Amino acid sequence: MSRYDGLNPKQKEAVLHTEGPLLILAGAGSGKTRVLTHRISYLIEEKGVFPWNILAITFTNKAAKEMRERVDNLIGQGGEEVWVSTFHSTCVRILRRHIDKLGYDKSFTIYDGDDQKVVIREVLKQLNLDTKLYPERSVLGEISSAKDQIKSPEQFARETYGDFRKETIAKAYKLYQDKLQSNNALDFDDLINKTVELFTVRPDVLEEYQDRFRYIMIDEYQDTNIAQYELVRLLAKKYRNLCVVGDDDQSIYKFRGANIQNILGFEKDFNDAVVIKLEQNYRSTKNILQAANEVISNNFGRKDKTLWTANDDGELIEFHNLYNEREEAEFIAGRIIDQIMNHGKEYNQFAILYRTNAQSRVIEEAFVSKNIPYKIVGGVNFYQRKEIKDVLAYLKTINNSKDDLAVKRVINVPKRGIGQTSIDKANDFAMDNEIDLYAALKNAKAIPSLSRAALKITDFVNLIETFKTKANHIPLVELIEDVLNVTGYIKELRIENTPEAQARIENIDELISKAAGYEESNEEPTLNGFLEEVSLVADIDSMDANANSVILMTLHSAKGLEFPNVFLSGMEEGLFPSYMSLSSGLDEDLEEERRLCYVGITRAEEKLCILCAKSRMIRGQTQYNSVSRFIKEIPKELLKESSSGPAVTDPLAKVKEYSKRNNTFFNSKPYETKKMPVSNSATLDFQVGDVVKHLKFGPGEIIEIEPGGADYQVTVNFTKVGVKKLFASLAKLKKVE
Repeated sequence: MSRYDGLNPKQKEAVLHTEGPLLILAGAGSGKTRVLTHRISYLIEEKGVFPWNILAITFTNKAAKEMRERVDNLIGQGGEEVWVSTFHSTCVRILRRHIDKLGYDKSFTIYDGDDQKVVIREVLKQLNLDTKLYPERSVLGEISSAKDQIKSPEQFARETYGDFRKETIAKAYKLYQDKLQSNNALDFDDLINKTVELFTVRPDVLEEYQDRFRYIMIDEYQDTNIAQYELVRLLAKKYRNLCVVGDDDQSIYKFRGANIQNILGFEKDFNDAVVIKLEQNYRSTKNILQAANEVISNNFGRKDKTLWTANDDGELIEFHNLYNEREEAEFIAGRIIDQIMNHGKEYNQFAILYRTNAQSRVIEEAFVSKNIPYKIVGGVNFYQRKEIKDVLAYLKTINNSKDDLAVKRVINVPKRGIGQTSIDKANDFAMDNEIDLYAALKNAKAIPSLSRAALKITDFVNLIETFKTKANHIPLVELIEDVLNVTGYIKELRIENTPEAQARIENIDELISKAAGYEESNEEPTLNGFLEEVSLVADIDSMDANANSVILMTLHSAKGLEFPNVFLSGMEEGLFPSYMSLSSGLDEDLEEERRLCYVGITRAEEKLCILCAKSRMIRGQTQYNSVSRFIKEIPKELLKESSSGPAVTDPLAKVKEYSKRNNTFFNSKPYETKKMPVSNSATLDFQVGDVVKHLKFGPGEIIEIEPGGADYQVTVNFTKVGVKKLFASLAKLKKVE
């Protein structure tokens, strides 16, 4: 019996179709990784394709590692010759060989988000820009967006001519890129962009990789941006054996530049493309899957497909409408404890998913109070901790001394008497002479303004030069330990002798373990390679599936994962879907939120529990939001509902009931008013439950209408500002049809 006989008919069809462009629409839990790995196996074993002629790209290191292991298990010897990696890792490998053709040194540094902020801070200061008008994050976002669209600083400047703000950002973009190049550094967007640039200006290099990668497979194609699309297009142009796998219903990264049109328009780009749909789901129960199908069917910008499963119906989806976020958190904690104590479950079988990181705080507090072990995915990345960044900055300085950021970070860490004034003087000398900072430091004695500090700087340079020499002759672990001991970094932490200092030492020990693991798993380990590996690690990659802890994470972080039991919390209008998606007025924004909900639902294998709160404290203010429209899109026969207070079927009664039971302030009256008969002149063209629009407050839902003297007093739950009580004749509310 062939190993391919175990595939379902559509999976097998996708595996056996090897020539020409192929689009595999792989629904959630439909076994796409299995298809990709078997397709690689089929190409090698049945079609006689050399392993090194195959390139498989996915988005996360975790997914790449899983695919790598499966390929090795299927193929055995020779499987390691298949390139299986992420977009960024693939581009780094290419650039390490050829980036000198673009004017960079091959030992370039990869900047993370924190490094980018340091550079953009310098840029804004140099341009005398007010950070209130030009926030660092906003400017970096504009630059990243331009890079996603493969727009150079010059092209961006041309296209924004006449728009003062955009013209200013174009200047910042140009200076930012200049600083990166002078530091011999690339940010993550550059890894893709510079590879595209390399292929564009050097057709000979492009042809080398086209001939190398005759069969290309791209996973999670719905998440590609314009730059990644162009990279794939160039690589596949010669042989056209391009297989892309994705699910437009799981395109949720527009904010990162993902372009859903890449997958929706694949057949326009390749008019001879074959399309195969994988619609059988192996992950979830029938009830969970039907709920997901019903929700996503409300989107218009999608390819038609319906997931089905041979699994059991499973339990109904629980829906709980609680009073506030604290009761929501207590409910989740209580339910998990019950499942652990009475039903034999393990903590790592539970995941709490939410729309925003801020929602985790209350859940964390509830877990701490009940001793529930948990792990937050998306918190402080290990490699972002101060002590780790300090050690890595030393290694970056040794590897690429043109990296001004790394040099500035360690020149006085631990303190060696080199103050900021001296650093600024050396930096000014470097800029005046158009050299990097380290080159200026090597000539410290030639900088008159440095005076006595020159000797200390020279000692620092000699230290780094010694490390550089050692780096070529001793193992990586030994080099790190040498840096820590010679600089006195560890000694200083031991003298501090606090729990925090001990924790930092333990983190550094973990970094050394990482370096040892890197050396063991690589035939030719290098300092450059180690720095590259740690720079490409995402927080999701460090998630230990075997650790017995409840997982807390945002819905965006959860894609690609699955859990037996999932809690979807905060399912309220204005939170999920988000206020931004509602206020933009764009259907595409709301549809992306719905896709995010679809992703959340399909993470659940056995049990799904959806929760919302009648009131929630957001930015210090209590907000009253209605139940998310996504819950209303799930057929009632799939839900097992419960509510504290008013019935879930009557969510419009929540504010009055909540006020009566939880807030005496709303019930106390500073003075009594005598009710007057309602004038016949006061007429209304709306009723409770209608959606109305206010000139200032925007759209909202009528919660209550009551007589108030010669007028009606109308209580409206506005999407934008929450609950307001208004007089009908003054408010001039317009019913939205």
